[in-house]
Amino acid sequence: MAPSFSEFASSVQAETAFTVLAVARQLIAAGKDVIELEIGDSPFNTPDVAVDAAIAALQGGTTHYGPSLGIPEFRAAAAEYLNDEYGLALTADHIVAGPGAKNFEQLFCEAFLNPGDGVLVFSPHFPTYPPNIQRRGARVCLSALQQTNAFRPNLDDVQRFLDEDASPKAIFLNSPHNPTGGIALQEDLVALADLIRDRDVVVFSDEPYDRMVWQGKHHSLLGQPGMIEQVVAGYTFSKSFSMSGWRLGFAASSPPIIQMLGKLTNTALSCVAPFVQMAGATALREARDVRDQQMQEFGRKVHGLVEALNKVPGVTCLMPGGTFYAFPSVAEICNRLNITSHGLAMYLLEGADDRRGVACLGGECFGAAGSGFLRLSCAEPDDRLAAAVDFLRSAVERTDRVAAYLEKNQHFRLATAYPQP
Repeated sequence: MAPSFSEFASSVQAETAFTVLAVARQLIAAGKDVIELEIGDSPFNTPDVAVDAAIAALQGGTTHYGPSLGIPEFRAAAAEYLNDEYGLALTADHIVAGPGAKNFEQLFCEAFLNPGDGVLVFSPHFPTYPPNIQRRGARVCLSALQQTNAFRPNLDDVQRFLDEDASPKAIFLNSPHNPTGGIALQEDLVALADLIRDRDVVVFSDEPYDRMVWQGKHHSLLGQPGMIEQVVAGYTFSKSFSMSGWRLGFAASSPPIIQMLGKLTNTALSCVAPFVQMAGATALREARDVRDQQMQEFGRKVHGLVEALNKVPGVTCLMPGGTFYAFPSVAEICNRLNITSHGLAMYLLEGADDRRGVACLGGECFGAAGSGFLRLSCAEPDDRLAAAVDFLRSAVERTDRVAAYLEKNQHFRLATAYPQP
């Protein structure tokens, strides 16, 4: 007989963006014109200097194991980068390499959580947070982010969590925030640091969009007094440096925490490929001008997409403080059509038209707090973004096609009307 899977493995939900990506690619292969706004990937190529550095490293024989913490050149470059960008005073001892930033969610939970511990997560949230918390038998405690508060973290919920939870141990903070585009302001970070300082509470500060801030500038909780001892900050090359396929990132924290994360890295994946780290170190030191040009282009595209969305009847979209996503409320449209927001997203992809579709995500893919919203990436050419908005505008008026789609997909029927902004 086939062996049974664990209860945990059976309960895990895959990141929906990749599920929708697979559907979109199947439709494209069948001849459908799909405008892909579902996946958080950069449309730009990796900077040439990083590619050249990797090739040189490979040709020079950098094809063997490296230290689990990361090679010295990479760790030093990452520390210099954070010091330059955010006024920190880190050394290589404050850095550990990883295959992107996502793996640090799991290592963070392994390092700090015991069964029964409470973890505060601001929601909507990145969908891999709960599985990593649940791997340790810890509890997810949700704090709903509100459009009326620009999706900033609610500090009253933090205070309540610390005061009332039976075992408050960790907080997941994501700023700039995926999917909403909200950012934690400096005053938010000051208040959060004051609440947790000198408590046995640790923060995973997820910062993959640190260079995608369109209003003000990015601030890291690492910069608050004493927080280097209570924060693990995760960074990736996937967004700012267009290196998603290289699978490279790093985390920053105090040296004792970094040593623990290095030990856990050793047991999980041995090391990150050294030639990939050489590419990353070169990008950090020599490709920031290219990065800044690309980020400026992203900012322009985000603003254009949001402005266009706000002209669609029934859509309300805040200009995001950061990231390359728009997160419009479509509650009015969903209520009128009696369809869930992810049902609307899948209708736009599969059911609205036989020859064209738009791939995006329903907000509930990021937790119940995202219900009534869509997440759209701006990583497409301007004409395709404009076409996607035009398609949305016309598709929601094809009530006969909506009804036919719901008839085949009853699970997308809206049971309770969404609150409207």
